[in-house]
Amino acid sequence: MWSSVKRYTAPHFIRPPSSISNRAMALVSNTGSIHRIGAGTVRYRGGSMAFNLPTHMESLKMKDNPIGSSSLSCSSGNITHGLHVDRVRMASKLGGRMIVAASPPTEDATVATEPLTKEDLVAYLASGCKPKEKWRIGTEHEKFGFEVGTLRPMKYDQIAGLLNGIAERFDWEKIMEGDNIIGLQQGKQSISLEPGGQFELSGAPLETLHQTCAEVNSHLYQVKAVAEEMGIGFLGIGFQPKWRREDIPIMPKGRYEIMRNYMPKVGSLGLDMMFRTCTVQVNLDFDSEADMIKKFRVGLALQPIATALFANSPFTEGKPNGYLSMRSQIWTDTDNDRSGMLPFVFDDSFGFEKYVDYALDVPMYFVYRNKKYIDCSGMSFRDFMAGKLAPVPGQFPTLTDWENHLTTIFPEVRLKRYLEMRGSDGGPWRRLCALPAFWVGLLYDEDSLQNILDITADWTTEERQMLRNKVPKTGLNTPFRDGLVRHIAQDIVKIAKDGLERRGFKESGFLNEVTEVARTGVTPAEKLLELYNGKWGHNVDPVFEELLY
Repeated sequence: MWSSVKRYTAPHFIRPPSSISNRAMALVSNTGSIHRIGAGTVRYRGGSMAFNLPTHMESLKMKDNPIGSSSLSCSSGNITHGLHVDRVRMASKLGGRMIVAASPPTEDATVATEPLTKEDLVAYLASGCKPKEKWRIGTEHEKFGFEVGTLRPMKYDQIAGLLNGIAERFDWEKIMEGDNIIGLQQGKQSISLEPGGQFELSGAPLETLHQTCAEVNSHLYQVKAVAEEMGIGFLGIGFQPKWRREDIPIMPKGRYEIMRNYMPKVGSLGLDMMFRTCTVQVNLDFDSEADMIKKFRVGLALQPIATALFANSPFTEGKPNGYLSMRSQIWTDTDNDRSGMLPFVFDDSFGFEKYVDYALDVPMYFVYRNKKYIDCSGMSFRDFMAGKLAPVPGQFPTLTDWENHLTTIFPEVRLKRYLEMRGSDGGPWRRLCALPAFWVGLLYDEDSLQNILDITADWTTEERQMLRNKVPKTGLNTPFRDGLVRHIAQDIVKIAKDGLERRGFKESGFLNEVTEVARTGVTPAEKLLELYNGKWGHNVDPVFEELLY
Protein backbone atom coordinates (compact mmCIF):
# COMPACT_ATOMS: atom_id res chain seq x y z
CA MET A 1 0.00 0.00 0.00
CA TRP A 2 1.09 3.57 -0.70
CA SER A 3 -0.02 4.91 2.65
CA SER A 4 -0.53 3.70 6.15
CA VAL A 5 -3.85 4.86 7.57
CA LYS A 6 -4.00 6.91 10.69
CA ARG A 7 -7.05 8.49 12.22
CA TYR A 8 -7.01 12.23 11.69
CA THR A 9 -7.03 14.20 14.91
CA ALA A 10 -8.24 17.74 14.79
CA PRO A 11 -5.50 20.06 16.01
CA HIS A 12 -5.83 22.73 18.61
CA PHE A 13 -6.67 25.95 16.80
CA ILE A 14 -5.76 29.48 17.61
CA ARG A 15 -8.86 31.28 18.74
CA PRO A 16 -9.64 34.20 16.46
CA PRO A 17 -10.68 37.50 17.94
CA SER A 18 -14.11 37.54 19.52
CA SER A 19 -15.16 40.64 17.66
CA ILE A 20 -14.05 43.44 15.46
CA SER A 21 -13.80 46.72 17.28
CA ASN A 22 -16.73 49.08 16.85
CA ARG A 23 -14.65 52.06 15.83
CA ALA A 24 -16.33 54.44 13.44
CA MET A 25 -14.74 54.85 10.07
CA ALA A 26 -14.69 58.01 8.02
CA LEU A 27 -15.08 57.42 4.33
CA VAL A 28 -14.47 59.76 1.45
CA SER A 29 -16.34 58.85 -1.77
CA ASN A 30 -14.46 58.86 -5.04
CA THR A 31 -15.42 57.99 -8.58
CA GLY A 32 -13.80 54.85 -9.92
CA SER A 33 -13.37 53.67 -13.48
CA ILE A 34 -15.22 50.38 -13.25
CA HIS A 35 -18.38 50.47 -15.27
CA ARG A 36 -20.72 48.06 -16.91
CA ILE A 37 -22.59 48.98 -20.04
CA GLY A 38 -25.97 47.36 -20.49
CA ALA A 39 -29.51 48.52 -21.17
CA GLY A 40 -28.17 52.06 -21.43
CA THR A 41 -27.08 52.26 -17.79
CA VAL A 42 -23.90 52.48 -15.81
CA ARG A 43 -24.32 51.21 -12.28
CA TYR A 44 -22.86 49.43 -9.28
CA ARG A 45 -24.68 46.74 -7.34
CA GLY A 46 -24.15 46.36 -3.60
CA GLY A 47 -23.65 43.02 -1.97
CA SER A 48 -21.35 40.70 -0.14
CA MET A 49 -18.59 38.83 -1.89
CA ALA A 50 -19.33 35.57 -3.66
CA PHE A 51 -17.46 32.39 -2.91
CA ASN A 52 -16.62 31.91 -6.55
CA LEU A 53 -14.22 34.78 -6.90
CA PRO A 54 -12.02 34.79 -10.00
CA THR A 55 -8.77 33.15 -10.89
CA HIS A 56 -5.13 34.02 -10.52
CA MET A 57 -5.04 37.23 -12.58
CA GLU A 58 -8.54 38.51 -12.09
CA SER A 59 -10.55 40.76 -9.93
CA LEU A 60 -13.17 39.72 -7.49
CA LYS A 61 -16.88 39.55 -7.90
CA MET A 62 -19.56 39.81 -5.31
CA LYS A 63 -22.66 37.87 -4.44
CA ASP A 64 -26.15 39.34 -4.28
CA ASN A 65 -26.69 38.41 -0.63
CA PRO A 66 -26.77 41.65 1.35
CA ILE A 67 -24.46 42.00 4.29
CA GLY A 68 -26.50 41.56 7.42
CA SER A 69 -25.88 42.49 11.00
CA SER A 70 -26.06 39.08 12.61
CA SER A 71 -23.05 37.47 14.20
CA LEU A 72 -21.33 34.50 12.62
CA SER A 73 -20.08 31.40 14.38
CA CYS A 74 -17.05 29.44 13.32
CA SER A 75 -16.25 26.27 15.23
CA SER A 76 -12.74 24.92 15.59
CA GLY A 77 -12.25 21.35 16.71
CA ASN A 78 -14.21 20.93 19.91
CA ILE A 79 -14.28 24.65 20.58
CA THR A 80 -17.20 26.71 19.36
CA HIS A 81 -16.60 30.39 19.62
CA GLY A 82 -18.62 33.35 18.46
CA LEU A 83 -16.72 35.38 15.93
CA HIS A 84 -18.86 38.46 15.71
CA VAL A 85 -18.47 40.21 12.39
CA ASP A 86 -19.59 43.82 12.30
CA ARG A 87 -21.04 43.42 8.83
CA VAL A 88 -22.34 46.96 8.56
CA ARG A 89 -18.83 48.18 9.19
CA MET A 90 -17.47 45.64 6.74
CA ALA A 91 -19.94 46.86 4.16
CA SER A 92 -18.76 50.40 4.64
CA LYS A 93 -15.16 49.32 4.30
CA LEU A 94 -16.08 47.52 1.09
CA GLY A 95 -17.69 50.68 -0.16
CA GLY A 96 -21.16 49.15 -0.30
CA ARG A 97 -20.76 47.98 -3.87
CA MET A 98 -19.98 45.06 -6.10
CA ILE A 99 -16.76 44.61 -8.01
CA VAL A 100 -17.30 42.85 -11.30
CA ALA A 101 -14.89 40.01 -12.03
CA ALA A 102 -13.87 41.23 -15.44
CA SER A 103 -13.35 44.81 -14.35
CA PRO A 104 -10.32 46.51 -12.80
CA PRO A 105 -10.18 44.78 -9.44
CA THR A 106 -9.51 47.72 -7.20
CA GLU A 107 -12.19 50.33 -7.72
CA ASP A 108 -11.43 53.01 -5.16
CA ALA A 109 -14.95 53.82 -4.02
CA THR A 110 -13.71 54.51 -0.49
CA VAL A 111 -10.61 55.86 1.14
CA ALA A 112 -9.99 54.84 4.72
CA THR A 113 -8.91 57.48 7.20
CA GLU A 114 -8.56 54.93 9.97
CA PRO A 115 -6.35 51.83 9.67
CA LEU A 116 -7.61 48.31 9.35
CA THR A 117 -6.60 45.94 12.10
CA LYS A 118 -5.39 42.39 11.74
CA GLU A 119 -8.63 41.35 13.43
CA ASP A 120 -10.56 42.94 10.56
CA LEU A 121 -8.62 40.84 8.06
CA VAL A 122 -9.17 37.63 10.03
CA ALA A 123 -12.88 38.34 10.40
CA TYR A 124 -13.14 39.00 6.67
CA LEU A 125 -11.95 35.46 5.90
CA ALA A 126 -14.09 33.96 8.68
CA SER A 127 -17.20 35.64 7.28
CA GLY A 128 -17.01 33.14 4.41
CA CYS A 129 -18.29 30.35 6.69
CA LYS A 130 -21.73 29.19 5.62
CA PRO A 131 -23.99 26.23 6.48
CA LYS A 132 -23.82 23.19 4.22
CA GLU A 133 -27.18 23.89 2.61
CA LYS A 134 -25.71 27.12 1.24
CA TRP A 135 -22.56 25.56 -0.21
CA ARG A 136 -22.18 26.14 -3.92
CA ILE A 137 -19.88 25.14 -6.79
CA GLY A 138 -18.06 27.81 -8.78
CA THR A 139 -16.14 26.64 -11.86
CA GLU A 140 -13.72 28.76 -13.87
CA HIS A 141 -11.90 27.86 -17.03
CA GLU A 142 -9.57 29.53 -19.52
CA LYS A 143 -9.02 28.74 -23.20
CA PHE A 144 -6.83 29.93 -26.06
CA GLY A 145 -8.49 31.72 -28.97
CA PHE A 146 -6.82 31.39 -32.37
CA GLU A 147 -7.38 32.23 -36.03
CA VAL A 148 -8.60 29.06 -37.71
CA GLY A 149 -6.82 29.86 -40.95
CA THR A 150 -3.38 30.60 -39.48
CA LEU A 151 -3.54 29.09 -35.96
CA ARG A 152 -2.13 32.39 -34.70
CA PRO A 153 -3.39 33.82 -31.38
CA MET A 154 -6.33 36.21 -31.47
CA LYS A 155 -5.40 39.89 -31.51
CA TYR A 156 -7.06 42.31 -29.14
CA ASP A 157 -9.22 43.87 -31.86
CA GLN A 158 -10.57 40.41 -32.66
CA ILE A 159 -11.20 39.77 -28.96
CA ALA A 160 -13.02 43.09 -28.68
CA GLY A 161 -15.17 42.18 -31.66
CA LEU A 162 -15.94 38.80 -30.11
CA LEU A 163 -16.90 40.33 -26.76
CA ASN A 164 -19.10 42.93 -28.43
CA GLY A 165 -20.75 40.24 -30.54
CA ILE A 166 -21.52 38.02 -27.55
CA ALA A 167 -22.86 41.01 -25.59
CA GLU A 168 -25.18 42.10 -28.37
CA ARG A 169 -26.43 38.66 -29.38
CA PHE A 170 -26.81 37.08 -25.95
CA ASP A 171 -27.58 40.09 -23.74
CA TRP A 172 -24.40 40.36 -21.68
CA GLU A 173 -23.32 43.62 -20.08
CA LYS A 174 -20.00 45.04 -21.28
CA ILE A 175 -17.14 45.65 -18.85
CA MET A 176 -14.86 48.53 -19.77
CA GLU A 177 -11.44 49.70 -18.63
CA GLY A 178 -11.17 53.18 -20.02
CA ASP A 179 -12.24 52.91 -23.66
CA ASN A 180 -11.40 49.21 -23.93
CA ILE A 181 -13.86 46.36 -23.55
CA ILE A 182 -12.20 43.80 -21.27
CA GLY A 183 -15.05 41.50 -20.27
CA LEU A 184 -18.74 40.75 -19.93
CA GLN A 185 -21.18 40.21 -17.09
CA GLN A 186 -24.50 38.37 -17.03
CA GLY A 187 -26.07 37.69 -13.67
CA LYS A 188 -23.45 35.95 -11.57
CA GLN A 189 -21.35 34.82 -14.53
CA SER A 190 -18.53 36.84 -16.05
CA ILE A 191 -16.22 36.54 -19.04
CA SER A 192 -12.79 38.07 -18.62
CA LEU A 193 -9.39 38.22 -20.28
CA GLU A 194 -6.11 36.88 -18.98
CA PRO A 195 -2.89 38.75 -19.86
CA GLY A 196 -2.39 37.08 -23.26
CA GLY A 197 -6.04 37.15 -24.25
CA GLN A 198 -6.92 33.77 -22.73
CA PHE A 199 -10.71 33.77 -22.62
CA GLU A 200 -12.08 32.96 -19.17
CA LEU A 201 -15.52 32.08 -17.91
CA SER A 202 -16.00 32.67 -14.19
CA GLY A 203 -19.15 30.70 -13.52
CA ALA A 204 -22.04 31.45 -11.21
CA PRO A 205 -22.32 29.75 -7.79
CA LEU A 206 -24.40 26.65 -8.57
CA GLU A 207 -25.86 23.84 -6.49
CA THR A 208 -25.18 20.78 -8.66
CA LEU A 209 -22.69 19.56 -11.21
CA HIS A 210 -25.50 19.22 -13.74
CA GLN A 211 -25.99 22.98 -13.50
CA THR A 212 -22.23 23.52 -13.76
CA CYS A 213 -21.90 21.44 -16.92
CA ALA A 214 -24.98 23.08 -18.45
CA GLU A 215 -23.39 26.47 -17.77
CA VAL A 216 -20.18 25.40 -19.51
CA ASN A 217 -22.12 24.09 -22.51
CA SER A 218 -24.19 27.26 -22.78
CA HIS A 219 -21.07 29.42 -22.62
CA LEU A 220 -19.26 27.41 -25.29
CA TYR A 221 -22.31 27.54 -27.55
CA GLN A 222 -22.50 31.31 -27.28
CA VAL A 223 -18.77 31.82 -27.82
CA LYS A 224 -18.70 29.49 -30.83
CA ALA A 225 -21.79 31.07 -32.39
CA VAL A 226 -19.97 34.40 -32.68
CA ALA A 227 -16.39 33.16 -33.03
CA GLU A 228 -17.03 30.82 -35.96
CA GLU A 229 -18.40 33.71 -38.01
CA MET A 230 -15.12 35.53 -37.34
CA GLY A 231 -12.93 32.56 -38.26
CA ILE A 232 -11.93 32.11 -34.61
CA GLY A 233 -11.59 28.81 -32.76
CA PHE A 234 -10.84 27.93 -29.13
CA LEU A 235 -8.33 25.40 -27.85
CA GLY A 236 -8.64 23.47 -24.57
CA ILE A 237 -5.07 22.85 -23.39
CA GLY A 238 -2.87 23.89 -20.46
CA PHE A 239 -0.01 25.60 -22.32
CA GLN A 240 0.21 27.37 -25.69
CA PRO A 241 1.50 24.53 -27.91
CA LYS A 242 2.87 26.45 -30.90
CA TRP A 243 3.60 30.13 -30.49
CA ARG A 244 6.44 31.99 -28.78
CA ARG A 245 5.75 34.38 -25.96
CA GLU A 246 6.66 37.23 -28.29
CA ASP A 247 3.81 36.18 -30.60
CA ILE A 248 1.16 36.56 -27.89
CA PRO A 249 -0.82 39.84 -27.79
CA ILE A 250 -0.86 41.88 -24.59
CA MET A 251 -4.25 42.84 -23.19
CA PRO A 252 -4.87 46.53 -22.38
CA LYS A 253 -5.28 46.07 -18.64
CA GLY A 254 -3.26 48.22 -16.26
CA ARG A 255 -2.84 45.50 -13.65
CA TYR A 256 -1.05 43.25 -16.11
CA GLU A 257 1.49 45.89 -17.07
CA ILE A 258 2.69 46.11 -13.48
CA MET A 259 2.87 42.33 -13.22
CA ARG A 260 4.69 42.05 -16.55
CA ASN A 261 7.39 44.39 -15.30
CA TYR A 262 7.70 42.68 -11.91
CA MET A 263 7.64 39.00 -12.89
CA PRO A 264 11.17 38.78 -14.37
CA LYS A 265 12.58 40.10 -11.08
CA VAL A 266 11.28 37.16 -9.04
CA GLY A 267 11.34 34.13 -11.36
CA SER A 268 12.29 32.99 -14.83
CA LEU A 269 8.88 31.69 -15.95
CA GLY A 270 6.40 34.30 -14.72
CA LEU A 271 5.79 35.80 -18.14
CA ASP A 272 5.09 32.35 -19.55
CA MET A 273 2.57 31.86 -16.76
CA MET A 274 0.87 35.12 -17.66
CA PHE A 275 0.75 34.76 -21.43
CA ARG A 276 0.89 31.06 -22.27
CA THR A 277 -1.05 29.04 -19.66
CA CYS A 278 -4.69 28.05 -19.20
CA THR A 279 -6.30 26.35 -16.21
CA VAL A 280 -9.60 25.02 -14.94
CA GLN A 281 -10.41 25.39 -11.27
CA VAL A 282 -13.26 24.99 -8.84
CA ASN A 283 -14.14 27.19 -5.87
CA LEU A 284 -15.79 25.57 -2.86
CA ASP A 285 -17.24 26.59 0.49
CA PHE A 286 -16.67 25.62 4.13
CA ASP A 287 -18.89 25.86 7.20
CA SER A 288 -16.33 26.65 9.89
CA GLU A 289 -12.67 27.27 10.51
CA ALA A 290 -12.18 23.58 11.32
CA ASP A 291 -13.90 22.58 8.06
CA MET A 292 -11.77 25.06 6.12
CA ILE A 293 -8.61 23.56 7.61
CA LYS A 294 -9.58 20.00 6.69
CA LYS A 295 -10.47 20.96 3.13
CA PHE A 296 -7.37 23.12 2.73
CA ARG A 297 -5.13 20.22 3.84
CA VAL A 298 -6.86 17.69 1.60
CA GLY A 299 -6.71 20.13 -1.30
CA LEU A 300 -2.98 20.68 -0.91
CA ALA A 301 -2.13 17.01 -0.35
CA LEU A 302 -4.10 15.89 -3.40
CA GLN A 303 -3.38 18.80 -5.72
CA PRO A 304 -0.49 16.91 -7.39
CA ILE A 305 -2.87 13.98 -7.96
CA ALA A 306 -5.28 16.33 -9.74
CA THR A 307 -2.36 17.80 -11.70
CA ALA A 308 -1.48 14.29 -12.92
CA LEU A 309 -5.05 13.28 -13.78
CA PHE A 310 -5.63 16.46 -15.79
CA ALA A 311 -2.09 16.88 -17.22
CA ASN A 312 -2.57 18.37 -20.67
CA SER A 313 0.34 20.62 -21.66
CA PRO A 314 3.18 18.60 -23.27
CA PHE A 315 4.11 20.98 -26.12
CA THR A 316 6.08 24.23 -26.32
CA GLU A 317 6.70 26.08 -29.59
CA GLY A 318 5.71 23.09 -31.69
CA LYS A 319 7.68 20.36 -29.93
CA PRO A 320 7.42 18.14 -26.85
CA ASN A 321 8.72 20.07 -23.84
CA GLY A 322 9.62 17.10 -21.63
CA TYR A 323 6.69 17.63 -19.28
CA LEU A 324 3.16 16.31 -19.08
CA SER A 325 2.01 19.50 -17.36
CA MET A 326 4.21 22.36 -18.44
CA ARG A 327 1.64 24.71 -16.93
CA SER A 328 2.25 23.19 -13.50
CA GLN A 329 6.02 23.24 -13.96
CA ILE A 330 5.94 26.94 -14.79
CA TRP A 331 4.51 27.74 -11.36
CA THR A 332 7.64 26.31 -9.72
CA ASP A 333 9.68 29.30 -10.97
CA THR A 334 7.15 32.11 -11.28
CA ASP A 335 7.26 33.81 -7.88
CA ASN A 336 7.90 31.60 -4.88
CA ASP A 337 6.88 34.37 -2.47
CA ARG A 338 3.27 33.88 -3.54
CA SER A 339 2.98 30.28 -4.81
CA GLY A 340 3.62 26.71 -3.71
CA MET A 341 2.36 24.05 -1.32
CA LEU A 342 2.06 26.13 1.90
CA PRO A 343 3.43 23.65 4.46
CA PHE A 344 2.28 25.87 7.35
CA VAL A 345 -1.31 24.84 6.59
CA PHE A 346 -0.46 21.49 8.21
CA ASP A 347 0.77 23.09 11.45
CA ASP A 348 -1.40 22.55 14.54
CA SER A 349 -1.74 26.32 14.94
CA PHE A 350 -3.11 26.91 11.44
CA GLY A 351 -6.35 28.82 10.99
CA PHE A 352 -7.66 32.03 9.47
CA GLU A 353 -5.19 34.09 11.47
CA LYS A 354 -2.15 32.18 10.21
CA TYR A 355 -3.29 32.63 6.62
CA VAL A 356 -3.62 36.36 7.25
CA ASP A 357 -0.06 36.38 8.60
CA TYR A 358 1.11 34.64 5.42
CA ALA A 359 -0.82 36.97 3.12
CA LEU A 360 0.46 40.07 4.88
CA ASP A 361 4.01 38.97 4.10
CA VAL A 362 3.36 38.37 0.39
CA PRO A 363 4.77 41.37 -1.51
CA MET A 364 2.20 43.68 -3.07
CA TYR A 365 1.68 44.41 -6.76
CA PHE A 366 -0.34 47.64 -6.79
CA VAL A 367 -3.02 49.87 -5.36
CA TYR A 368 -5.71 51.51 -7.46
CA ARG A 369 -6.42 55.15 -6.83
CA ASN A 370 -7.98 57.95 -8.91
CA LYS A 371 -8.56 55.67 -11.90
CA LYS A 372 -4.89 54.62 -11.99
CA TYR A 373 -2.89 51.57 -11.02
CA ILE A 374 -0.04 52.61 -8.76
CA ASP A 375 2.97 50.31 -8.86
CA CYS A 376 3.69 48.99 -5.38
CA SER A 377 5.41 45.81 -6.53
CA GLY A 378 7.56 44.22 -3.87
CA MET A 379 6.22 46.48 -1.11
CA SER A 380 4.64 45.45 2.19
CA PHE A 381 0.92 45.36 2.94
CA ARG A 382 1.91 45.71 6.59
CA ASP A 383 3.41 49.10 5.74
CA PHE A 384 0.20 49.97 3.91
CA MET A 385 -1.78 49.16 7.06
CA ALA A 386 0.48 51.49 9.01
CA GLY A 387 -0.02 54.31 6.49
CA LYS A 388 3.61 54.01 5.40
CA LEU A 389 3.30 52.75 1.82
CA ALA A 390 5.70 55.00 -0.07
CA PRO A 391 3.64 55.57 -3.24
CA VAL A 392 0.55 56.59 -1.20
CA PRO A 393 1.96 57.97 2.06
CA GLY A 394 -0.55 58.49 4.82
CA GLN A 395 -3.22 56.37 3.14
CA PHE A 396 -4.66 53.25 4.75
CA PRO A 397 -6.09 50.24 2.93
CA THR A 398 -9.77 49.41 2.79
CA LEU A 399 -11.09 45.86 2.81
CA THR A 400 -11.33 46.27 -0.95
CA ASP A 401 -7.54 46.65 -1.06
CA TRP A 402 -7.24 43.53 1.08
CA GLU A 403 -9.55 41.59 -1.23
CA ASN A 404 -7.46 42.61 -4.18
CA HIS A 405 -4.22 41.71 -2.45
CA LEU A 406 -5.60 38.21 -1.83
CA THR A 407 -6.15 37.82 -5.60
CA THR A 408 -2.41 38.33 -6.17
CA ILE A 409 -1.47 35.24 -4.14
CA PHE A 410 -1.14 32.07 -6.25
CA PRO A 411 -0.59 28.89 -4.16
CA GLU A 412 -1.84 25.49 -5.28
CA VAL A 413 -4.89 26.03 -3.06
CA ARG A 414 -5.93 29.59 -2.29
CA LEU A 415 -8.09 30.88 0.56
CA LYS A 416 -10.40 33.83 0.22
CA ARG A 417 -13.90 33.49 1.64
CA TYR A 418 -13.92 30.08 -0.01
CA LEU A 419 -11.20 27.69 -1.22
CA GLU A 420 -9.85 27.55 -4.77
CA MET A 421 -8.42 24.30 -6.20
CA ARG A 422 -5.80 25.61 -8.63
CA GLY A 423 -3.62 22.71 -9.79
CA SER A 424 -5.15 21.52 -13.08
CA ASP A 425 -4.51 22.16 -16.77
CA GLY A 426 -7.19 23.48 -19.05
CA GLY A 427 -8.77 20.89 -21.30
CA PRO A 428 -11.73 19.90 -23.48
CA TRP A 429 -15.28 20.35 -22.25
CA ARG A 430 -15.71 16.93 -20.64
CA ARG A 431 -12.77 17.63 -18.34
CA LEU A 432 -14.18 21.07 -17.54
CA CYS A 433 -17.09 19.17 -15.94
CA ALA A 434 -14.87 16.45 -14.46
CA LEU A 435 -12.62 18.79 -12.44
CA PRO A 436 -15.38 20.19 -10.19
CA ALA A 437 -16.86 16.69 -9.94
CA PHE A 438 -13.55 15.37 -8.60
CA TRP A 439 -13.27 17.97 -5.85
CA VAL A 440 -16.97 18.12 -4.94
CA GLY A 441 -16.99 14.35 -4.43
CA LEU A 442 -14.00 14.64 -2.10
CA LEU A 443 -14.74 17.83 -0.17
CA TYR A 444 -18.54 18.12 -0.01
CA ASP A 445 -19.13 14.64 1.42
CA GLU A 446 -18.12 14.12 5.06
CA ASP A 447 -17.19 10.45 4.65
CA SER A 448 -15.02 11.13 1.61
CA LEU A 449 -13.32 14.06 3.32
CA GLN A 450 -12.54 11.99 6.39
CA ASN A 451 -11.29 9.09 4.27
CA ILE A 452 -8.80 11.37 2.54
CA LEU A 453 -7.70 12.90 5.84
CA ASP A 454 -7.03 9.38 7.13
CA ILE A 455 -5.10 8.40 4.01
CA THR A 456 -2.92 11.51 3.89
CA ALA A 457 -2.46 12.03 7.65
CA ASP A 458 1.09 10.64 7.69
CA TRP A 459 2.29 12.16 4.43
CA THR A 460 5.27 14.32 5.27
CA THR A 461 6.02 17.83 4.09
CA GLU A 462 8.87 16.38 2.05
CA GLU A 463 6.61 13.80 0.40
CA ARG A 464 3.99 16.38 -0.54
CA GLN A 465 6.68 18.61 -2.01
CA MET A 466 8.24 15.67 -3.86
CA LEU A 467 4.89 14.97 -5.52
CA ARG A 468 4.55 18.63 -6.44
CA ASN A 469 8.03 18.65 -7.99
CA LYS A 470 7.88 15.38 -9.91
CA VAL A 471 4.28 15.03 -11.10
CA PRO A 472 4.54 17.71 -13.83
CA LYS A 473 7.14 15.53 -15.55
CA THR A 474 6.18 11.95 -14.72
CA GLY A 475 2.45 12.27 -14.02
CA LEU A 476 0.68 9.16 -12.80
CA ASN A 477 3.90 7.14 -13.09
CA THR A 478 5.55 9.18 -10.32
CA PRO A 479 6.82 6.77 -7.60
CA PHE A 480 5.31 7.20 -4.15
CA ARG A 481 6.33 4.96 -1.25
CA ASP A 482 5.99 1.40 -2.54
CA GLY A 483 3.69 2.24 -5.45
CA LEU A 484 2.88 4.88 -8.03
CA VAL A 485 0.74 8.02 -8.07
CA ARG A 486 -1.50 6.03 -10.40
CA HIS A 487 -2.45 3.74 -7.52
CA ILE A 488 -3.27 6.70 -5.29
CA ALA A 489 -5.33 8.26 -8.08
CA GLN A 490 -7.41 5.11 -8.56
CA ASP A 491 -8.34 5.05 -4.88
CA ILE A 492 -8.99 8.80 -4.76
CA VAL A 493 -11.24 8.78 -7.82
CA LYS A 494 -13.24 5.93 -6.28
CA ILE A 495 -13.66 7.91 -3.06
CA ALA A 496 -14.75 10.96 -5.07
CA LYS A 497 -17.28 8.87 -6.99
CA ASP A 498 -18.69 7.46 -3.76
CA GLY A 499 -18.99 10.98 -2.38
CA LEU A 500 -20.92 12.13 -5.43
CA GLU A 501 -23.27 9.16 -5.19
CA ARG A 502 -24.00 9.98 -1.54
CA ARG A 503 -24.92 13.55 -2.57
CA GLY A 504 -27.91 12.04 -4.36
CA PHE A 505 -27.88 14.18 -7.51
CA LYS A 506 -26.77 11.43 -9.93
CA GLU A 507 -23.52 13.28 -10.60
CA SER A 508 -20.99 10.43 -10.61
CA GLY A 509 -21.06 10.13 -14.41
CA PHE A 510 -19.10 13.37 -14.63
CA LEU A 511 -16.10 11.42 -13.31
CA ASN A 512 -16.03 8.93 -16.20
CA GLU A 513 -13.30 10.87 -17.98
CA VAL A 514 -10.87 10.84 -15.06
CA THR A 515 -11.86 7.32 -13.99
CA GLU A 516 -10.50 6.06 -17.30
CA VAL A 517 -7.30 8.11 -16.93
CA ALA A 518 -6.73 6.66 -13.45
CA ARG A 519 -7.53 3.11 -14.60
CA THR A 520 -5.10 3.14 -17.53
CA GLY A 521 -2.45 5.41 -16.01
CA VAL A 522 -2.30 7.31 -19.31
CA THR A 523 -2.70 11.06 -18.90
CA PRO A 524 -4.29 13.30 -21.53
CA ALA A 525 -0.80 14.68 -22.26
CA GLU A 526 0.55 11.20 -22.99
CA LYS A 527 -2.29 10.60 -25.45
CA LEU A 528 -1.33 13.82 -27.24
CA LEU A 529 2.32 12.78 -27.35
CA GLU A 530 1.32 9.42 -28.83
CA LEU A 531 -0.58 11.23 -31.58
CA TYR A 532 2.34 13.61 -32.15
CA ASN A 533 4.81 10.75 -32.53
CA GLY A 534 2.44 8.71 -34.70
CA LYS A 535 -0.55 9.94 -36.64
CA TRP A 536 0.48 13.61 -36.61
CA GLY A 537 3.97 12.95 -37.97
CA HIS A 538 5.79 15.12 -35.41
CA ASN A 539 3.61 18.11 -36.27
CA VAL A 540 1.82 19.90 -33.43
CA ASP A 541 -0.70 21.72 -35.63
CA PRO A 542 -3.35 18.95 -35.48
CA VAL A 543 -3.75 19.61 -31.73
CA PHE A 544 -5.74 22.72 -32.66
CA GLU A 545 -8.36 20.44 -34.21
CA GLU A 546 -8.02 17.63 -31.67
CA LEU A 547 -8.76 19.91 -28.71
CA LEU A 548 -11.02 22.41 -30.49
CA TYR A 549 -14.11 23.34 -28.47
